[in-house]
Amino acid sequence: MAVAAVVFDMDGVLIDSEQAWADAREELTRERGGIWPPGTQERMMGMSSTEWSRFMHDELRVPMEPEEISEAVVERLARRFRDHLPLLPHAREAVERLAARFPLGLASSSNRPIIDLVLEIAGLAGSFRATVSSEEVPHGKPSPDVYLEVARRLEADPSACIAVEDSTNGIRSAQAAGMRVIAVPRPDYPPSAEALELAAVRLDSLAELTPRVVERAATTA
Repeated sequence: MAVAAVVFDMDGVLIDSEQAWADAREELTRERGGIWPPGTQERMMGMSSTEWSRFMHDELRVPMEPEEISEAVVERLARRFRDHLPLLPHAREAVERLAARFPLGLASSSNRPIIDLVLEIAGLAGSFRATVSSEEVPHGKPSPDVYLEVARRLEADPSACIAVEDSTNGIRSAQAAGMRVIAVPRPDYPPSAEALELAAVRLDSLAELTPRVVERAATTA
C-alpha cells in the first residue's frame, strides 16, 4: 500500500502535556469546590473539549457552565505553554523528516486555540496540511471522527494513512478510522495492552520514526 498521508496525534506524541492538562483541570476543579477522584485524568484522555468540560460539570461537580470550564482550562494551559512548551525529544525532527516525504495531518483532542498555539511556538505550523480538533467533529476519541475528518481534508483514503499515537483512546480512534497505527507509548500514561495489540508498529521514541518505519507500518497486516 502506498502511503497517502501520516497523521500525528499531539498530546503525548509531540508534546509532554498530559500532566499539564491534568494540573490545569484539577486546579480549577478544586478552586471551585469540585471533586477529583483518582484516575480522573485517565478517564478524560481522548475526550473532546465539549465532552470533558461536560464531564467536569456533571461528574466532578464544577459549578460552571461547560463552555466556561473549557475556556478557563484553555487559558491556564496557554499560559503554561507560553512560559514553557514541553516539546518531546525528537518531535520537531520527526515531523520535519516525515513532512519531506509525506503529506502530514494532525488529529488532536486539544482545543483549537491550543493546537494553533503549540504549532506556532514549536515552529511546525507549516509542516501540517490539515489539523483537526476533536471539538470540530461530533465525537472525540476513541470514536474515529477526528481521524476521518483529517483524511477528508487531506483528500486521502483513511486506509492509506498512517497514524502516530500514544494513548489507548487515540490508538482505538485511528484504528477505527481504518488507519494503520504506529504507537509511541508514554511511560506515565501507557496505553492498554489490548490497544497496543492494534498497532502495526511500536516505537520507544520519535527518534525511531522514519519514512522507512512508516512504509513498514503500511505493509503490516
